[in-house]
Amino acid sequence: MQHYREATLQDAESIAILHATSWRNTYRGMFSDSFLDTEVWKNRKNVWEQRFFSPLPNQKVIVADENASLSGFVCAFGDEDSVWGTLIDNLHVSRQKQGQGIGSQLLKHIVFWMQHSHLSDSFYLWVLNDNHPARRFYEKLGATNQEAVLHDNPGGGQSLALRYAWPDYRILLNKIS
Repeated sequence: MQHYREATLQDAESIAILHATSWRNTYRGMFSDSFLDTEVWKNRKNVWEQRFFSPLPNQKVIVADENASLSGFVCAFGDEDSVWGTLIDNLHVSRQKQGQGIGSQLLKHIVFWMQHSHLSDSFYLWVLNDNHPARRFYEKLGATNQEAVLHDNPGGGQSLALRYAWPDYRILLNKIS
């Protein structure tokens, strides 16, 4: 059974490993092979060390675990944008656990945090145009594509990134209830 909880410093390495693995599996052909093969682990490790050692006041990280094994995580920044609301910066579920509702439940926990923290009702995320499975997932949960911008990829190159948004978190809750 999945257990959802706020992440702690002890989760940083497991989160970085899952994040790097997810990028290797998902972004092959979008990010450079060199970056994915040799740099992604160090890149994600540095990000997560910084997030846990110097967290921003509006940061929230929730993990899903089962039998002390990380299944997924979400990282959000409350009311990051005055127009779009809370930023879902990362949402990753291990490949073996996808399709079990973990991603939806992680987003639901962020919505609960938004409600409890009296944040605005809207939230958004960026997804690469070529990441079709993620786009279908967010669309199924009621998000709509609001804009497209060129994004500088880690390791070089650019990708088209799409802003998917929920103008009201109740849209998501209605889709997963």
